[in-house]
Amino acid sequence: MRFRACIALLLYVSACATSAPSAREPAARDPRLANLQRAAMLPWTDGGRCAVREASEPWPVLAERCYQALDHDRLEFHDLTGRCAIASAGAAAMGLGVCVLAAPEIIVGAVVVAGIVVVGFAISEALEAYEKKGRPQVRPPTLPPPTLPPPTLPVPETRPVPEARPVPEVKPVPVTKPAPQETSPEKGPKPEPKGPDFFPPLEPPEALERERRRRCEPIPVPHEGKDDAHNKCADQFPPNRYPGMDVLVDGVSFDALQAGVRVLWEIKTHQFDTYPDFIRKQEIEKEMKQIKKEREAAAACGYGFVIGVSTQAHKKALLDRDPKLNIVVTGCPR
Repeated sequence: MRFRACIALLLYVSACATSAPSAREPAARDPRLANLQRAAMLPWTDGGRCAVREASEPWPVLAERCYQALDHDRLEFHDLTGRCAIASAGAAAMGLGVCVLAAPEIIVGAVVVAGIVVVGFAISEALEAYEKKGRPQVRPPTLPPPTLPPPTLPVPETRPVPEARPVPEVKPVPVTKPAPQETSPEKGPKPEPKGPDFFPPLEPPEALERERRRRCEPIPVPHEGKDDAHNKCADQFPPNRYPGMDVLVDGVSFDALQAGVRVLWEIKTHQFDTYPDFIRKQEIEKEMKQIKKEREAAAACGYGFVIGVSTQAHKKALLDRDPKLNIVVTGCPR
């Protein structure tokens, strides 16, 4: 009750201190709209619902009832007129902020808001409703965007055109033959090229393939040796596709070409077990040179290569030198 009496006294004092309204000001101004516009300038924690609910009441009553809904962290109240300090002890007890906020007139600097104020959604909806009804609404004037002068383009610099000058007459220069170069005794004359500096054209792949096939074609030839036991073993054991004949492949002679498959044979019928150790070593060295030549020729032409020996000891001696050899014990007698 004491606070309401204080508010009434404050209204009376302000009414006496305030000048009479101008004749130009409309007499029938809606107090609810004025309260909403004033509340829109303050930060609210409830979106302005309390201000909309109490907007029909006088502003001091709205300020008293909705003071707790304000965002106090963003507000500062300054008693610029000194009115709140002498009004009454009751008003001072309720707080300086309520008294300053309840002032009927807006005093610049009395209420300071930190940051940008966003109009509460409830107040914004109430103001939009007034706009739809066609009632006057005071809005802060919006200034037109500044008009910038059109950009001035730089004027290209014009350079004077040079005067045309007569072209000087060009006289022909007499042709002089170069003096012959003398060859020094230290440096002899450069040799003249003997032929064109280019390589002969390469043969086409088809010609190379035909040449390879010609070299790899098996050519039967008579047996080289006159050893009948050896030749009989070569004809019968693989068996030989060309009995009584050796085979030439890529210029290398083989004892036999196995019938039905592409396998070339080298037959050995030595009685290797009867040889002394010294002779065995010499025989193996000689055979390894022959075997290397035959195996390379067979592989180059896509043939398999098998070595046939009469005894197991002969096979073991060859495998000790090259474990990758394909060796078969034929058991052929000599």
